[in-house]
Amino acid sequence: MLSQKPDWLRVRLPGGAKYRGLKSLLRDGDLHTVCEEAHCPNIGECWGGGTATIMLMGDTCTRGCRFCAVKTGNPRGVLDPFEPAKVADTVARSGWRYVVLTSVDRDDLLDGGAAHFAATIRAIKARDSAIRVEALVPDLQGDPEAIRTVLDAGPEVFAQNQETVERLTHPIRDMRAGYEQTLHVLRTAKAIRPSIHTKSSLMLGLGERQDEVLQAMRDLREAGVDILTLGQYLRPSARHIEMTRYVPPGEFAFFRGEARAMGFLYVAAGPLVRSSYRASEFFMEGILRGQVAPVPVGG
Repeated sequence: MLSQKPDWLRVRLPGGAKYRGLKSLLRDGDLHTVCEEAHCPNIGECWGGGTATIMLMGDTCTRGCRFCAVKTGNPRGVLDPFEPAKVADTVARSGWRYVVLTSVDRDDLLDGGAAHFAATIRAIKARDSAIRVEALVPDLQGDPEAIRTVLDAGPEVFAQNQETVERLTHPIRDMRAGYEQTLHVLRTAKAIRPSIHTKSSLMLGLGERQDEVLQAMRDLREAGVDILTLGQYLRPSARHIEMTRYVPPGEFAFFRGEARAMGFLYVAAGPLVRSSYRASEFFMEGILRGQVAPVPVGG
């Protein structure tokens, strides 16, 4: 049993006018967010700042990763055809300039939901072409055509999370997910559209060794990944895989420095960092305005 949660992981309870206003806006649009479904500890900070990560295609995932709080089941091919328009309307009303879209895994769909992702991106940009979109996709079963479908809709960032080191991928991730498959998805996206900014994320505190984390970072960089986030795994419930330790801030700082030395364009690393944490902050906006180009692999 781990000791009491350290001070660096303590956060304020969510609240405030912006938080309540965003919650009302999302409920009006009948939209799900990964912030709520995955029990993100940063919901108060992000919602209070007026940003959220919208989760497409419902709240039921066809996979059962042992770290994730999103419920598992079979949606049986059901999709809300009006969701792209509802998301676009919510984004337009919110005033956001940077939007993160993610989704549950939808292995019940032939394309894994790629066309629905693309329709949502296009609907957002049809309302305002200046809005930047980050597409945090499921692995789409590694299908290059599904990956191309999402990219052709014009997101500025294409992300797929590696989640953990190779040795711990199973049983932490669902057996249909895979370490090499995630690298394949990210590598394929970069090959199809070299100008796209690709992104991935790792959780720490699951029993990984330092050398394994560094190797995972190298593997992501070799796959052309530009943007990396590292954060602390926090067990959502007693049904989920146990956390082995609290990783101190100094260790995250070490990995941040190593990632920068490897050539990642942008790195966010810290106990409370999540894959979409502060995705719209000024530095990211500067990248996407063309002030910084993607770094060549090996650069």
